[in-house]
Amino acid sequence: MDNTIKQQIATLAETADHRTLAIWAANCAEHVLSIFEEKYPSDKRPRQAIEASRAWIRGDINVGAARDAAFAAHAAARNATDDLVACHIARATGHAAATAHVATHAVHAAEYAAKALPSERVWQYAELKRLLRQ
Repeated sequence: MDNTIKQQIATLAETADHRTLAIWAANCAEHVLSIFEEKYPSDKRPRQAIEASRAWIRGDINVGAARDAAFAAHAAARNATDDLVACHIARATGHAAATAHVATHAVHAAEYAAKALPSERVWQYAELKRLLRQ
């Protein structure tokens, strides 16, 4: 089933515009972020990456600032060596912020969120369908 829904997500993502993919990526990463924050409550870099993604969507920051937040979130992932789930979540937030630069990072954000919590795939697919209906 995982490969089927992964393919459905990839196919649906191909129909989405850049902004919609950025919203979806931020939503996917934020949906699992609390797991990271419970393990590393003082590390704000993943949360800041999602905030940067949303700021880019609103037009409040440029791509460079979003990329900086993405790099910081990936550094948080490298620091989370004792918890693979937290590492995946930090990577999801980094890819969410990086979606400002390249839209295809959105699928990577979803992929890492699903690596952290495999049951997320069903929610991710439903969320992308919901966003595309708006």
